[in-house]
Amino acid sequence: MLTRRLGATGPVVSALGLGCMGMSGMYGPSDRAESIATIHAAIAAGVTLLDTGDFYGMGHNELLIREALVGQPRDQLQISVKFGALRGPDGAWVGYDSRPAAIRNFLSYSLQRLGTDYIDIYRPARLDPGVPIEETVGAIADLIKAGFVRHVGLSEVGAGTLRRAAAVHPIVDLQIEYSLISRGIEAQILPTCRELGIDITAYGVLSRGLISGHWSKDAATAGKDFRAFSPRFQGANLATNLALVEKLRGVAQTIGASVAQVAIAWVAAQGEDIIPLIGARRRDRLTEALGALPLELTAEQLAALTEAVPADAAAGGRYPAAALEHLDSEH
Repeated sequence: MLTRRLGATGPVVSALGLGCMGMSGMYGPSDRAESIATIHAAIAAGVTLLDTGDFYGMGHNELLIREALVGQPRDQLQISVKFGALRGPDGAWVGYDSRPAAIRNFLSYSLQRLGTDYIDIYRPARLDPGVPIEETVGAIADLIKAGFVRHVGLSEVGAGTLRRAAAVHPIVDLQIEYSLISRGIEAQILPTCRELGIDITAYGVLSRGLISGHWSKDAATAGKDFRAFSPRFQGANLATNLALVEKLRGVAQTIGASVAQVAIAWVAAQGEDIIPLIGARRRDRLTEALGALPLELTAEQLAALTEAVPADAAAGGRYPAAALEHLDSEH
């Protein structure tokens, strides 16, 4: 497994991380035993970075990871946790809370659910408009001094917020969506991260399965699957986006890899400071994703991929309009 240092001051992590959100209902029902087996397979393959959020399944995801990590080498793994998203008993999203007192409370519960003494990378899920980022980062810095957290990360914030946060405490990474069809970070956010020595941990590298090569116009969503509400998976938008995937498939065939593999490899090829997070919740999907690591795309192949899926070619926003309003990275 290739490794990377996370930012200028962070830990050494695997060049591919495992995003565990999909194991806790965000994309419909999942199989608990298969989810745990997938985490075990990832660790066996050398994946050390595991990403979760305390609000994934209202704690379900952290408890699942705790079960999966029994007997695993905790000191060789890096657990990344997002906090601050508030949910109602019906699962509804009801806001964000990044006040220092709330952060200490969230962390206490995460440590208990995960069965660990510390979190490697702790980050607010979104910018809380009611709390200055300096207060939020300062509170995490206090938890670092107390030994409960190792590093500060951020999620879905813009260049200005990055600068303000980094002035308080070193930030090791920004977790943000980045893929062939979600390239908004390239104009300002990515250059700012590079200037400040902050890595990108890229989620949505397969756009929630849309550009995996496995999605079809007849694919069904079950339960409270995010994709049932995502603009990119609806009607004419979906047809346009799947047409892009077919162009991507043509290039992948010339490379001798799957659509998912070339999409992941494209993200990884954008810089050693970019670490794709793979949202596999089954071992076969994990195996396919790991197959992207040996791919060394040539300049011609990279150009062919970006020609197949140009920037801004995607139809529909990456989140519903109401959710986009909460993304500092979009403003």
